[in-house]
Amino acid sequence: MQSLLGLVTNTSANISIELDGQDTRKKTTIRVKGEDPFKLLVYTGDDDISGVVDIRLKGKNQTIKELKQNQLDIQVLYDSKQNTDFMSMSRELEPVGTLLDDKKFKFLFPKFEKQMETYYGNTAKIRYFLRVTINRQYGQKIQQNQDFAVILPNPQIEKLENNIIRLEVGIQECLHIEFEFSKDKYHLKDCLIGKVSFLLVKIRIKHMQLQIIKQETTYNNGQPNKDNDTLVDFEIMDGCPRKGEVIPIRLYLSGVDLTPSYTETSYSKFQVKHFINLILIDDEGKRYFKQQEITVYRKK
Repeated sequence: MQSLLGLVTNTSANISIELDGQDTRKKTTIRVKGEDPFKLLVYTGDDDISGVVDIRLKGKNQTIKELKQNQLDIQVLYDSKQNTDFMSMSRELEPVGTLLDDKKFKFLFPKFEKQMETYYGNTAKIRYFLRVTINRQYGQKIQQNQDFAVILPNPQIEKLENNIIRLEVGIQECLHIEFEFSKDKYHLKDCLIGKVSFLLVKIRIKHMQLQIIKQETTYNNGQPNKDNDTLVDFEIMDGCPRKGEVIPIRLYLSGVDLTPSYTETSYSKFQVKHFINLILIDDEGKRYFKQQEITVYRKK
């Protein structure tokens, strides 16, 4: 579990990292499958990041070769085993010598570059964190990390034209259904509005479902690996419709655990796409599918 206060205990020293704004800065909840949710402080735009590193010695003086702080060892993890740092900045907190007493170090990274949002997925992760490293004699090392979150609105997408989505499902002389959605770009708190029109119905339909699918694509040695996650499964209809019937659809996205779509990232190690998936099930259990990609973005 992550914490808003980084702390590591070693036989020779304790390191803690406290970010400024613990009580005033916005926090976001991070949800990862198989783990308890945790909160991180949020940074955006050209925010500075600052705080205090507290070094507490245990028993005796420490001879150090280097005491430094890395900001933004931003990691992209894929395949659950591999990770790559694609950006890093360092500050020396203390020169070579002997640390005689407990000591606190203030730090400031002004207007650091924020290329991409924090992202925690099933197969990929973008992680921002501070790392304090004490390099001691004989290659001994003490480290502590402190995570934080970056959120980046994307107003450019709001300026793009929003297109109506029209989908058709048909079986010759048996079934003709038309789906329509008001647009193909949605912000995280948006509402998906549409309708289903039954133009021809000669088979018995038992259920109709609307799903929102998140698809992560990671690349390992140039080979794509796709992971699909159903974020919501919404029943549109239960029972057989009549010819000419129109069923309205309204789904509020604020209740769905959505992230922005990443069709192109500056790092290009992975992509995140979202799809509307429509499923029809007849009384014999046969399933009919129709899928359409949508774009999800963070509104300013």
